[in-house]
Amino acid sequence: MKKIALHWQIIIALILGILYSYLAISQGWMKFTLYYLRPFGDIFIRLLKMLAIPLVLFSIIKGVAGLSDISRLGRLGAKTFGLYVLTTVVSVTIGLGLVNLIEPGNKIDPAIKGEIQTYVEMNVSQDDGFQSLQAKQDATNKIQEEYGPLFILVESVPDNIFGALTSMSKMLQVIFFAIFFGIGLLFVDRRYSDPVNKAVDGINEVILLLIQWVMRAAPFFVFCLLAGQMARLAGDNPEILSQILQAVGWYMGTVILGLGIMALVFYPSLVALFVRHIGYRGFMRKLIKAQSVAFSTSSSAATLPVTMDVVENDLGVSPQTTNFILPIGATINMDGTSMFQGITAVFLAQFFAGGMEMTDQLLMIGMATLASIGAPAVPSAGLVLLMGILASLGYQAWWVALVFPIDRILDMTRTAINVTGDAAVATLIAQSEGEFTSQESSQ
Repeated sequence: MKKIALHWQIIIALILGILYSYLAISQGWMKFTLYYLRPFGDIFIRLLKMLAIPLVLFSIIKGVAGLSDISRLGRLGAKTFGLYVLTTVVSVTIGLGLVNLIEPGNKIDPAIKGEIQTYVEMNVSQDDGFQSLQAKQDATNKIQEEYGPLFILVESVPDNIFGALTSMSKMLQVIFFAIFFGIGLLFVDRRYSDPVNKAVDGINEVILLLIQWVMRAAPFFVFCLLAGQMARLAGDNPEILSQILQAVGWYMGTVILGLGIMALVFYPSLVALFVRHIGYRGFMRKLIKAQSVAFSTSSSAATLPVTMDVVENDLGVSPQTTNFILPIGATINMDGTSMFQGITAVFLAQFFAGGMEMTDQLLMIGMATLASIGAPAVPSAGLVLLMGILASLGYQAWWVALVFPIDRILDMTRTAINVTGDAAVATLIAQSEGEFTSQESSQ
């Protein structure tokens, strides 16, 4: 009997997890689900996060040290940053076009809207989880006030590399150190650099092996993760959740439509146009595994090991290109998150204030693009950034509480888009640099 491919196993587990959660809510199995299934989902995310930071560190060092020509490093960096910024601007622009065309915030019955506004301001905005997001945003605001527009540059440089290695939110600092260290290896005498390069290669191989072991159990972990998340989302009052879901249904549809355009039209069309030996169908088919893990974990960083495996082994991009581009992309390329911020900000302005001025929307394109560069590749980072954008434009940050209960659902979807964008950019750059290990047709 032919074995089912891993990506299909993950998709089946994902669907079964969602179906089980509905059954658990209706049958009263919440305690069992939260106490005995959800922990395994959390263990899965912890395992991936545990491996993500050392993978980023050693893969970037390996990638940079392998670029014997320092000028090639500059060329690769410029292409990577340029493409990531371009796709982010396109993503935000598409999102703003859709939210202005559909106007989801103006499609809600005024009576229901008034009730929800009161409930959100009095209850959800006081929730511990939301207050935690508010605290994170306050901390970010203090840093911005201290350093001004260059705060992202300051935050990119670690004052203690060992401290940076302990937090997923400091991934940009890990990337800075890895690139800096890799450049240093290019200039030191080979008597000293060769042993270090061999050690880095060895550690990298061990990490990749550990990732393979974790992924063998991914279907079980994904089932537990989805079952636990959906049960937790429903909480003790699924009726309130149902009312909010109905009220923001148009908004959710707008976000999912925009993300769908990016995933099903924009990225694969770019790959089909410039990387013909992979084509549209080849790109979409081979990326399913990484997208499924991204959807279930809601973290680009946690999905990074899987994304690197898919891009290198399935799409055929060289290890050097993969090791350099994807860890950077997992941190600075947040196309799905940027689109979400644009759509959500305008939706909230429509819902609470009747709309948003076009000048504010144009400002938001730049703000969302810049914010995505420093966004931590962890769950719900988009909400924290969105609060800052709303406050900067003169709107109420607590408005975000309206979408807070459903953010986990959208976070899953936009993370899958972030990962798709990372893979597309790596594939395009590999084509421009002639960095494919295989040119066989994938269509």
